[in-house]
Amino acid sequence: MMSEKEIQVLSRAHMEHFAHILCETPQIWRKGYPWLVENIISCQGMEHLQKKPDNGAGTIFLVPHHGSWEAIGIWLAQLGPMTSLYEPAKHPALDSWVKSSRHRSGMSLAPTNVRGVAQLLKSLKRGDNVVILPDQSPRLSGGAFSVLFGVPALTMTLTHNLIQRTGCQVLFVAAVRVKGGFEIVLQSALDDIYSADQQSSLLALNAGVESIVALAPSQYQWTYKRFRIQPDQAGEPYDAANILYPKGPQNH
Repeated sequence: MMSEKEIQVLSRAHMEHFAHILCETPQIWRKGYPWLVENIISCQGMEHLQKKPDNGAGTIFLVPHHGSWEAIGIWLAQLGPMTSLYEPAKHPALDSWVKSSRHRSGMSLAPTNVRGVAQLLKSLKRGDNVVILPDQSPRLSGGAFSVLFGVPALTMTLTHNLIQRTGCQVLFVAAVRVKGGFEIVLQSALDDIYSADQQSSLLALNAGVESIVALAPSQYQWTYKRFRIQPDQAGEPYDAANILYPKGPQNH
């Protein structure tokens, strides 16, 4: 458990990061990959890209809300055909800007519904890449409770279902902000993510999210109330001070 002082330090660092995101994201959308590649300082874990499944299936890239997730989407689109789930922005002008920017980078966008899931499945089966943000709270019908940072969290079952249907590879990836630009980090998922047992797979998925967060805890989107829905619906896991970090980072 973090101390009150540690929480305050993390919160200040997080807000500085959030200010960077607000200023930087429109620039990423406007300038795209040519700008991004000039600001990539290094890449770690590139060897994981060479380990493709024998069955010809594609790769699911799991991109937590960490660092610059918009930047990593544009970077991944250069690796080959890629499909990403997309929920339209509420403001029409912003939605149009975001979609045109992502299409320009080479992404195919799939809606967050049954038709979109079918599109992801088809992409993986033909060997293409898929991007999923694994730390979003799903609808109750599309998730199950698992543990994240020691706290029950409604966790999407989509990745588990896609793995079982396709035998695809799973990698975690992030664009971590460092001095002078970004460091791209690719990590392999724990073996249990491929388990037919759903709960084992979900625990491995959340462990991968924790591992990415541990790279730079202040760069995670703690303001998103990930633990708002609890299994017994009893109590509010966020107190009046809006504690952002329930248990602190745990390395896996």
